Amino acid sequence: KMGKNPKSEKLPFFEKFTVSMTLVLLCLMAYQVTGEAAHEFIGVGMTFLCIVHQILNRRWYGTLLKGKYKAFRVLQTGINILLLMSLAVTAFCGMSMSSYAVPFMYGILRVSLVRRVHLSVSHWSFVLMGLHLGLHVPVMAARLKLTDKIRTVLVPVFSLLAGIGLFLFLHTGMPAYLFFRVAFAFLDYDKAPFMVFLENILMLFFWTFAGAQASVFFRNLQAKKKEKRKLILPVLFTAVSVLIGSVLGMAFPSENDFGFGSGDWTSDQEISGDGMSADMQETGEVPEDADFSESEAAEDQAGSTDAEKSPSDVQDGFILIEGGSFSMGSPETENWRIEDETQHEVTVSSFYVDPFETLQEEYERLTGENPSTFRGDRLPVETFPG
Repeated sequence: KMGKNPKSEKLPFFEKFTVSMTLVLLCLMAYQVTGEAAHEFIGVGMTFLCIVHQILNRRWYGTLLKGKYKAFRVLQTGINILLLMSLAVTAFCGMSMSSYAVPFMYGILRVSLVRRVHLSVSHWSFVLMGLHLGLHVPVMAARLKLTDKIRTVLVPVFSLLAGIGLFLFLHTGMPAYLFFRVAFAFLDYDKAPFMVFLENILMLFFWTFAGAQASVFFRNLQAKKKEKRKLILPVLFTAVSVLIGSVLGMAFPSENDFGFGSGDWTSDQEISGDGMSADMQETGEVPEDADFSESEAAEDQAGSTDAEKSPSDVQDGFILIEGGSFSMGSPETENWRIEDETQHEVTVSSFYVDPFETLQEEYERLTGENPSTFRGDRLPVETFPG
């Protein structure tokens, strides 16, 4: 009766297996380091590990409809199921646009669609993997038999590291990927590989820390002997890490359009790429105090002059774009490059163009439809049918 429980011996193995999958995930997130080919093969390896993990953990599925569901079990089961679903969708979408690992699956679904889904769901897998790993941390930490003094020092340090990880998560625009705000990954290929992995580790650490604190909170919540201190501390440590991340985010705002601290790009007063506000784009009128350089003014004057000399003699404010040649397509190093994006030389004749973006309300007034993905009367039309 006092012999070893065979089931208890399997737990450390599953923990090691989870850590191994996490390391593979970190390699997948370092696309600018591994490159496209290695990224695809690592992804196939991750898929294989997930399948093996589910086979080894098959008994868990048999217990889903058994026993009572208390707070911690609900949390753990929910995260596990969501993680499994996100990994499955990520793997399928990745293989549907594979050019190296499984090229026979390329084009099963429209590449532009699976590329966008893959980008979003892979980041959800990153978040859920961190939370999943965090649920195992209290059990793994218990085996280390750390003293109370060591824990008192480590937890605040971990809160600081988690706060830095949250800052990086927001600063690099990860939420934009999660919620389909961007269709392509914006990666820094000049960043040192060590820094890429370090930042990914810190970002993952925040979600692992959050998962660990949630595990401690819910385990203590369902304990027979509850102490207010045991319930408050996990919430306090998590709040401290969020506060640190928020303060760093305000101190070091993001330079991109979708990271922490950037403006609301859907605002009516948004300044567009040509330096014109939405009101200016709609009316075509330039305030007297508008700050334009002499070169811009000269270009505008040249455009007006060319328009006056046009055969139609219509003063529509369009600007003449001189014809020329350029290289169309994507370089081989571009993220998620598609086969039909081979670079080639293109020559275009001179043409006239409206200097202002076509607003959705204008397009809808003329055509009776609005094909835009991001809806808003004062937003430009960014998608066209066909």
